[in-house]
Amino acid sequence: MDAYKTHGAFSWSELMTAEPAKAAEFYGSLFGWVVEKIEVPTGPYHVIKVDGTPMAGMMAYPDPSVKMPPYWSCYVTVNNVDETVAKCCELGGAVLMPAMDVPTVGRMACIRDPQGAAINIIAYAPKT
Repeated sequence: MDAYKTHGAFSWSELMTAEPAKAAEFYGSLFGWVVEKIEVPTGPYHVIKVDGTPMAGMMAYPDPSVKMPPYWSCYVTVNNVDETVAKCCELGGAVLMPAMDVPTVGRMACIRDPQGAAINIIAYAPKT
């Protein structure tokens, strides 16, 4: 199974934190992760690699004035983000972050189930 192409598969994890470089140092030492810093339009992004394969990422809060604890979130692959968002709402869920395109990555959104749990969904862009 390819988690990046399989609808319903967990495919990515991401840490939002005020200090991603410190987090990269900690987790790199703890788990042996190799962390590669890349520049993206929103600023530095730290890609976590295991055996050379990208598995997760770390980034700073987009708005530094937001005061909240660091947190890990996960992504589930879907065939179509917009259709999944619509179905989520039909089933009693809600949209926390509307669908958006991330250049070279894909289309994503953050949804909430009827009990209040948040989860990210993503349809990955085809690899070129």
